[in-house]
Amino acid sequence: MKIIILGAGQVGGSLALALSNESNDITLVDQNPKVLREIQDRADLQTVIGHAAYPTVLKQAGARDANMVVALTSSDETNMVACQVAYTLFQTPTKIARVRTGDYLSYKDLFVQEALPVDVLISPELLVSKYVQNLIEHPGALQVLNFADGQVQLVAIRINSISNLVGKSVQNIFSESSSKEAAIVAVYRNHEAVPINEDSVIRSGDEVFFVAASEHAKKITSMLQGLDKPNRRVLIAGGGNIGSQLAQILENNFRVKLIERNAEQARNLSEHLDKTIVLHGDAADEEMLVEENIDSMDVFCAITNDDEANILSAMLAKRLGARKVMSLINRPSYVELVESGMIDIAISPQQVTIGALLAHIRRGDVVAVHSLRKGAAEALEAVAHGDKDTSKVVGRRIAELKLPEGATIGAIVRASEVLIADADLMIEPEDHIIMFLADKNKVSDVERMFQVSATFI
Repeated sequence: MKIIILGAGQVGGSLALALSNESNDITLVDQNPKVLREIQDRADLQTVIGHAAYPTVLKQAGARDANMVVALTSSDETNMVACQVAYTLFQTPTKIARVRTGDYLSYKDLFVQEALPVDVLISPELLVSKYVQNLIEHPGALQVLNFADGQVQLVAIRINSISNLVGKSVQNIFSESSSKEAAIVAVYRNHEAVPINEDSVIRSGDEVFFVAASEHAKKITSMLQGLDKPNRRVLIAGGGNIGSQLAQILENNFRVKLIERNAEQARNLSEHLDKTIVLHGDAADEEMLVEENIDSMDVFCAITNDDEANILSAMLAKRLGARKVMSLINRPSYVELVESGMIDIAISPQQVTIGALLAHIRRGDVVAVHSLRKGAAEALEAVAHGDKDTSKVVGRRIAELKLPEGATIGAIVRASEVLIADADLMIEPEDHIIMFLADKNKVSDVERMFQVSATFI
């Protein structure tokens, strides 16, 4: 697939690196030659120096022959105009644009072929806000990812010493239950995958990924973690786009406080938010955190635009007694370092956004993708089409499928019914298959599995 990526920032650069390893023809456009050189040294791709919305630059990047343009510059206006130029002058089939301003996003009629021809809108701030919301609603979870329009969730948890999973066989964790409500799709120990079989036993400290119907996910997370206390009190550090959206999402179901350093922004937020208590101050001020009863907070979220401030304030909140702390971190090199210390969860906007983008880039009718384990693994949702003669999956039991090494099917969604994976479960046409892929490099094998043959009409 020939893909043009406009903008070599953290999201654009990370996406270019990820896709260049998958036999795609990638061209990366940016005005900064130094950044382009650094990325080109790490990947096999083309680069073009210039303004992303200029017709001559898009022509040089090969827009006339491209399958897709992904506009990820820091300017909403540049991204929208670039999609317009790609459509009008070069008839590029698929146009994806990152749009961050809420005022644009509230008018969906803008983004139609007759106006601004953007096929897919990506809002990183909204994606991250929803991602954090899921984590807060599932105490004990490291990641919570939605599939099949929210009917299925993939949840990652770290096993603690009081969990009733410790000492149990990985393969038989849910088989003892008469009504199987979940399936283990991956286990990691010291960053290495643990085989899912009867000989493997869960240990304290293991990272476990399971798939369940959304209605059961919270209960199963609490059960496996040995936790029964839901989150109630949330303190958000940072009142920018993500912080304000998150507070708005949470304030009807949680007791939310928000700390913002900028006095004018704090005043605006206090007028905009209905139930959130907005405070003007520094989230890294120990005295202020103590005054706001940080030791009674269930969750502390540091989501300013400053990585260092997020890390320091989250570590301070943890030391002062916050039950769980999260930190928004843009620099990939910081993520692993932070999660090995006092911070419970490091949130990477790039990985959250890239997952949303990959769903529109994967072949074989893959409708949802989430990037996991710093981009090394993926969880995806694919739709089975055709029949037994034209498809490699339809009309076959899960046990009969020739899955790539490290691939595990967790659930199948059939109409509105969630079926937890079982070796004897037969795949039918239009089933949505939820799968974990330990090695992202095997994704092309999965795509081929779900492509129907040329005889399918």
